Amino acid sequence: MSLTIRRVRGSLLRLARARLVAVVAGATLLAPSVWLLMADFIWESWLSDGFGLVLGATGTAIILAGLGGHRPDWIDPDSS
Repeated sequence: MSLTIRRVRGSLLRLARARLVAVVAGATLLAPSVWLLMADFIWESWLSDGFGLVLGATGTAIILAGLGGHRPDWIDPDSS
């Protein structure tokens, strides 16, 4: 992987781990998507529909990651 992709991936992972920042960033991405969905503009095309879909899906995923919080990688089973 190139250095730029690694940096972007790391930034995205750090964003998803910070709960409040993730919810705010997700809502910021989700708002234009909902706006494009609700309003009807003459300049809309398949490109703006796709852009709104990607923004909405990314915003929703980041919000869910922020609300879900950090889960442990491994849970030891009970030895009862």
